[in-house]
Amino acid sequence: MILAHLDLDAFFAAVEELEDPALKRKPLVVGGDPHGRGVVATANYKARRFGIHSAMSCAEALRRCPQAVFVRPRHSLYRQYSQAVWGTVQEVVPTVERTGIDEGYLNLGEVAAADFLRARRVAEAVQAAVRGSTSLTCSLGVSTAKVVCKVASDRRKPGGITVVAPGTEARFLAPLPVRALPGVGPRAEARLAAAGVSTVGALAELPDTTLRALLPGQVGRMLRDRASRPAQPRATSRLRQPRLRALLRGRQTAAAVLLGELR
Repeated sequence: MILAHLDLDAFFAAVEELEDPALKRKPLVVGGDPHGRGVVATANYKARRFGIHSAMSCAEALRRCPQAVFVRPRHSLYRQYSQAVWGTVQEVVPTVERTGIDEGYLNLGEVAAADFLRARRVAEAVQAAVRGSTSLTCSLGVSTAKVVCKVASDRRKPGGITVVAPGTEARFLAPLPVRALPGVGPRAEARLAAAGVSTVGALAELPDTTLRALLPGQVGRMLRDRASRPAQPRATSRLRQPRLRALLRGRQTAAAVLLGELR
């Protein structure tokens, strides 16, 4: 089975830029009050050049970039755009599993069989369809395993596609920073760094005794398994809510055209 992880690029900030194009020229932070206890929800790529990132305090973001524009999140608006995105995606790839408002997994094997070259073309069609119907960009990671797809989708942002061929999953993960592996949080990263373990490959090679000392319990073994033997592919589940095509009804979508070309 060929899967893909789709991640909308700086989603909240990208929506705000579409609503007010003047924001595209400025460092933009979506979050709380920079003069209070607000936290950054996301930032556009201009703001990220100053080291601003999600979960940072807005006060720190303001200190790093005094000229940044701060806007409060508009979740109902983001949900509308998300609905349009996933409605479009399902025009190209019917079976998806949404894991958040701005990300989810696609069963590319459903339309590409076991052909990775065709899977890349489907991923490109998804990107073009999303851009054509919403003006948003997304990045995709393509592989046979969910954990690899998720890591891969972050490698060529914004607007990139990373394909990890079968049999190369562990090799792809090995040189990456250990924090890139899903499940490794700040505390685990700090413990591993203190022991000189800075890459996913080094984590994969840890012996049992060292692993238990650094990351006791099931978590350590789970993370090492992810690093050394990326999870076997699992079937994606169908979206539990109805297909969201209300915003697309009444016109021929770019997705439908692209899917026809692929066939």
